[in-house]
Order: sequence, then C-alpha cells, then structure tokens
Amino acid sequence: MHLMNDHSDVIAEMSVCVCVCPQASLSMTPMNIFRHGADEEKAETARLSSFIGAIAIGDLVKSTLGPKGMDKILLGGGRDSVVTVTNDGATILKAIGVDNPAAKVLVDMSKVQDDEVGDGTTSVTVLAAELLREAELLIAKKIHPQIIIAGWRKATQAAREALREAAVDHGNDELKFQQDLMNIARTTLSSKLVTHHKEHFSKLAVQAVHRLKGSGNLEAIHIIKKLGGSLTDSYLDEGFLLDKRIGVNQPKRIENANILIANTGMDTDKIKIFGSRVRVDSTAKVAEIETAEKEKMKEKVERILKHGINCFINRQLIYNYPEQLFASAGVMAIEHADFMGVERLALVTGGEITSTFDHPELVKLGHCKLIEEVMIGEDMLIHFSGVDMGEACTIVLRGATQQILDEAERSLHDALCVLAQTIKETRTVFGGGCSEMLMAKAVSDLANRTPGKEAVAMESFAKALMMLPTIIADNAGYDSAELVSQLRAAHQDKKSTFGLDMTQGTVGDMAALGITESFQVKRQVLLSAAEAAEMILRVDNIIKAAPRKRVPDHHPC
Repeated sequence: MHLMNDHSDVIAEMSVCVCVCPQASLSMTPMNIFRHGADEEKAETARLSSFIGAIAIGDLVKSTLGPKGMDKILLGGGRDSVVTVTNDGATILKAIGVDNPAAKVLVDMSKVQDDEVGDGTTSVTVLAAELLREAELLIAKKIHPQIIIAGWRKATQAAREALREAAVDHGNDELKFQQDLMNIARTTLSSKLVTHHKEHFSKLAVQAVHRLKGSGNLEAIHIIKKLGGSLTDSYLDEGFLLDKRIGVNQPKRIENANILIANTGMDTDKIKIFGSRVRVDSTAKVAEIETAEKEKMKEKVERILKHGINCFINRQLIYNYPEQLFASAGVMAIEHADFMGVERLALVTGGEITSTFDHPELVKLGHCKLIEEVMIGEDMLIHFSGVDMGEACTIVLRGATQQILDEAERSLHDALCVLAQTIKETRTVFGGGCSEMLMAKAVSDLANRTPGKEAVAMESFAKALMMLPTIIADNAGYDSAELVSQLRAAHQDKKSTFGLDMTQGTVGDMAALGITESFQVKRQVLLSAAEAAEMILRVDNIIKAAPRKRVPDHHPC
C-alpha cells in the first residue's frame, strides 16, 4: 500500500510537470504585433543607433568650426548639378539627406537655430553631438538615462546663470555699443569665406542694420549678387535696386514717381488657341476676335492709367501692345519682377500689390523721389532712391564666381541676423571659447558640491562644453591639449575674459582682442543643444513603419 501511494505521488508530480511546460513555451514565443515589413529596434540597440547617427552628424560639421575651419563642397544630383562651397552648418545639413532619426533631430535643430538667431548653427550641432558622446560612455558604465538627464538639467541651469552673469550690456552707451556691433560682425565673419575682407563687410553689415532704426526687419535689406570684380568692390546703396529692364520707348528716368505695383495678366492681346478649337468662316473673323482682345486690353490699360501713376510694375508679363500704350502715355512699365522683388518693393515704397483696377480710390500707391537706370558690371538695373521706407537699402555683392557670391551672401546674412538680434537684446559675451570655458567651470564647481551619480553627469556636461574650444584649436592645427589646459588654468585663476587667440595660436584676453559674440546666440546654442541631446537620450525604442508597396501600373499612358 505504501508503495502504491509513493508511485501515485510520483505520477501526480510528473503530470504537473507535463501541464506546465506547454504554457512556459507559449509565453516565450515572440509575438509580432506590427504590420509585415515594419521594423523595431529595442533598448540598447535603439540607443546605440541614435548615438551613432547624432555623433556622425557632429563629426561631419565639426571641421568647419572656428576661424580656421575648413569648407565643404556640396554637389547636387542630376544632369546640371549645382556646386555649393560652404562652411555654414545649416546649409551643409540642409543639403544632405539623412535616414537616421536622431540625425534628423540635429538637422532640424540646426535649421531652427538658423531661423531664430542666424548664427551658431555648427556650434549647436557639435555641442549636442559631444553631449551624446559623453552620454554613451556613462550608459556603458550602467548609469540610467534619467539620472544623466537630471544631472544635465542642473548643469544647464548653472551654465545659463554663469553666462548671464558674464554678459556685458552697453545698450545705454552709444559709442561702446557701436564698437560692440563692429566686434560682433567681425567675429561672425571671421569664420566665413569673407574673413580676409571682414573689416569691409563688417562696416557694410553694421551700416545696413543701423538704417533699420531698431525695427529688425531684414526684409528692407536687399542683397543683389553680380559677377565680376572682387569681394572688396561690394558696396551698400541707399535705396532699392531691381534687376529688371524698362520697356521700349518708355521714360528711363522719373522724378517724384507714383508707383502702381500689380500682379495681373497683361498678355492677352494675342488670341490664345492652345487646347481650344475656334471655327470661323474667314480670316477676317480671326481679325475681329483679335481686335476684341485688343479692345479689352486697351480698356484695362486705361483703367490702370486712371490711378494717376507714372510707373507700373507687374509681377507677370506685359506684351507688346500694352507696352506701346504705356509708352504713349509716358508711363514707365516694368514687367516680370520676381515675386520676392515685388513683395520687397511694395514694402519699401509703401504701396500694396493690386490685382483689380475698378476702384482707384481704394488702391495704395508706392512713392519714391527718383527712378533711374544704373549700370553695375555689365548689367543695367533700375534704381529707386528716396523711397518712403527710409530704412530700405541694397547691398551689391561682387565676386569672381557664383559660388563665392553665394557664400558671401550666406555669410552676410548670418552677420545681419546676429546684429539685428543684438540691437533687440543688447547684452554681449566674449568669444574664442571663453564663454564655453566659463560655463564648464561653473558646471564643474556645481558637480564638486553635488553628491550622488548626478555629479558624474554634470562632469560629462562640462567636458562636452570644453570640447568646443578643443575643436576650434584642432581645426587651426594647434596643440589643443596644451591650449585648453592653459585656458582652464587661466579661468581657475579668475581670468574670466580669457579665450583662444587663433591668430597667434595662444591664450589671450578676449576683451583686449575685441572677440565678442551675441549673448542671445550663445544662450540659444546652450539651450537647444541640451534639449535635443536630452530628447535623443530618452529614446529606448525605434519603430519604423512598413514601406509602401509598389503596385505595378497596368495602364501606362
């Protein structure tokens, strides 16, 4: 009996084991909840993928950082591929197509920096990439991303406070503020193609921004590029230049002009029979249709002339017949002015773009004191002087090749944006790696006082900030380890205005050298890079949608 009981216990136990095993194997079976073709990266794989993509973007643009940074050639696809030579971070990142999601975040951040403050596009990308490089090392040491983020947030706050305390405000002292603007323009242009002519272009940029009278409306500054001459032949013209020609037999010079700016069709004096069928009994009937078209056009021109104008500028074409009518009335007619040109012209002359002409009393005309033709290089342009908007001006850029002109325009645009921001926010900080080292010192001091793992994250933030002066020195071909250690020692010795002098390859006083940057740009670089790096660090899963299937086209046209 005892034997029977023992056997029954063993059998019961065996049966239990048999029941459990199928359940265990069921729970271990991987379940795919996504559509066929969708892809998923989890945990460490997703994080590693994000880090690699972001760091690759940082490595791509970091060689362009600083006054001795190198340029990139961007070659477009297609038969007539466009060649672009630039060292502007936003331009490079806009031109390359990236597939990595983290890399796309950095590209978008660089575009926002360009739109928001105009400069610092390379710095913000490199700082975000260096932060993620440091985060990769911390995660390898099994420090949780949320602890790193908590440390970074405190570090960002400390860096921001240090930057704010170091900022200098000369907004109330006109002479010193003028000097600040010149220094900021020089510093911004020193890392661009026009660095050898930065004195000339700094004056152009500061004069143009001063004409805005604090409005910050950069639309009033028109930049025209004309091949020929050298960069030093570029100049600022007080007025507005339109790259178009005046119609045949029309006045070439008009004083006290009343300008009607329009976007209307003036090309219907010839019969159009594209895609339509017109049946007539004889050619005389065709002539009748053409005469009717001409009458309609004549009536339209008469309605336009009732506005009491002596200059008509149209966004669209003006055909021969209406051009003759305008010439007979002694009105200057300019056709096919590009849309940006028309928009800007309406802004600076104080007029509005019109499409209908039935109510002259409701139309707002533009005004200027003189319209005349001027020659720049080998081209004739139309010059509007004494415009209603006194702050309007045109910068004419000259250069040997189209690539030089394009890069000079990008450089000047960056300088104009930074100066317009500085006039609104008058605080300035010192450049040359001085601000970064100042912030790194403040973050390191906070880390030394902070217990726990967050202190390690703060140290990594300080290291990432110190990488910016390191890269600037490396790009100039100097010994970065030696220079950065000297700079760190100088800041520990309370020399808080010291930075890297890349002309001599030494550590120097930025206040004496006049290497100044806008506080707004530096603050934006710090905050944008920290936010973007934090967002990428939070990622632990990347889910890619299934690609759209190609359906064969059985009905080709």
